[in-house]
Amino acid sequence: QHKDVAAKAKAIAIMARILSTSPHNSPIRFLFLQNIVSLVGLLIGLAAAAPVLGFQPIHSLFPVRFNVKNTNARNPSTNNARQPRTISRRAAPEGALPDIVIPSIFNLSDWKHSDGEEEDPHVWVPQTDCLSFRPLCLCTSQGYYVNLLKFTGGGILGRHRHSSPVHGLVLKGSWGYREHGWHAHPGTYVFEPPGETHTLVVDDDCEEMVVLFHVTGSLLYVSEETGEVTGYDDVFTKLEKARDWYEECGMGREYADQFIR
Repeated sequence: QHKDVAAKAKAIAIMARILSTSPHNSPIRFLFLQNIVSLVGLLIGLAAAAPVLGFQPIHSLFPVRFNVKNTNARNPSTNNARQPRTISRRAAPEGALPDIVIPSIFNLSDWKHSDGEEEDPHVWVPQTDCLSFRPLCLCTSQGYYVNLLKFTGGGILGRHRHSSPVHGLVLKGSWGYREHGWHAHPGTYVFEPPGETHTLVVDDDCEEMVVLFHVTGSLLYVSEETGEVTGYDDVFTKLEKARDWYEECGMGREYADQFIR
């Protein structure tokens, strides 16, 4: 039957070329239609017989899927060798990194887990007397970090330059950059392009300011007088600060490892 299909297809191709130059009422047109009907019959026969004869089903040769009726649907015992492929119920393939899930980032002054327990305040890593951060994701594999930056009782984050993009979302308090005219409040989203240099200033009457920052690459601290680089922060310095603090406060240096990706 496979050979018949090939022969019929070849004959139809030849007739199609002849038809392009033949009169409308030519007998060739009748033969052409007759061969098409014959070819369709052969294809239907092959599609039905292929599974029984052990051949590749004819519909599998085409990119378009055909719904071929399963004649053995009422007899499950004959279908054991052709069970449908099932999709794994696992959320991620083997070897993939696990998700990071923080129960809540909005009740900032009284965080509670689902069981009602308050989150240990030592999870916040102090950087200065008024500045601390809470790591959410420390992606050492791609060179970025996501954290909550918190100022208590006002404060200033010295002039610094970003080598890569930064995204910020204000959760609490109000602040701005000395070099810009806009002002940020709860709900404000900020995009900082590569090369941006600024000084973060928290409002004097702001008791607590919290911003979610996604920082890629390095944050370079620069001198306001000379513009020279005086220090830097990146995902690796953030990780080191977190590890040192968690060890110092008794939570264990390895506590920071849950945020590493």
